Amino acid sequence: MSTILEGMEDRPFIPTEYVVRLARTPWERAGYHALRREVFCSEQHVFAEDDRDAIDEDAIPIIAACCMAGMPDRIVGAVRIHEAEPGVWRGSRLAVHADHRKLGRIGAELIRMAVSTAHGLGATRFLAQVQEQNVLFFRRLHWKSLSVITLHGLPHHDMEADLSRYPAHGLDQTWLLRPQPRIRQVA
Repeated sequence: MSTILEGMEDRPFIPTEYVVRLARTPWERAGYHALRREVFCSEQHVFAEDDRDAIDEDAIPIIAACCMAGMPDRIVGAVRIHEAEPGVWRGSRLAVHADHRKLGRIGAELIRMAVSTAHGLGATRFLAQVQEQNVLFFRRLHWKSLSVITLHGLPHHDMEADLSRYPAHGLDQTWLLRPQPRIRQVA
C-alpha cells in the first residue's frame, strides 16, 4: 500500500471539475482582477502595475474556477466582454493561470462562453485583439484575422468570431470536466 502513496506529497492538486460563468460574487471579481494582474503585469509585463482600464466599468467579467467538492475554489481563467457599439461586441483580457494551461480547454471554454453570451445579448459581430502567439488557437475556434496591428508594443491580430459556430444563449454558467485517465482493470 505504501508503494501507491510514494511521491504523492510532491504532486500538486489537479482539479477534475471547472465552472465557467459570469463573475457574480465579490471573491470571483477579486480573483478575476488578481489573475489578470498576474498574467498581464507579472508574467507578460504588458502593463506595469494594473491592467484595468475604462472598459472595465461596463464590461461583463467571465471567470473559470476550479472546483473542490463541486464548489468553485480558485479563479484560474478570465475574460471580459463589452458592447463597443450597437451589435458589435468585443472580448479582451483573456487569461488562464499558468498551472492550468496544459488542460487546453479552459481558454476555449472561456471564449465559447464569451461569444455565446454576447450573441445572446444581441451581438451581430464579435471581435477581439489577439496576441500573435494565440492566433492559431483562435483560428481553430473558427475565428478569422481581419488585420495585423501593434498594441502595447506587441504584435496582435484584430480577429472576428464566426457567430454561426457560437449559438446564442442566456446561460450564466457552464461546466468543464477534466478528462480522467482510464484505470486499468486487473482480472
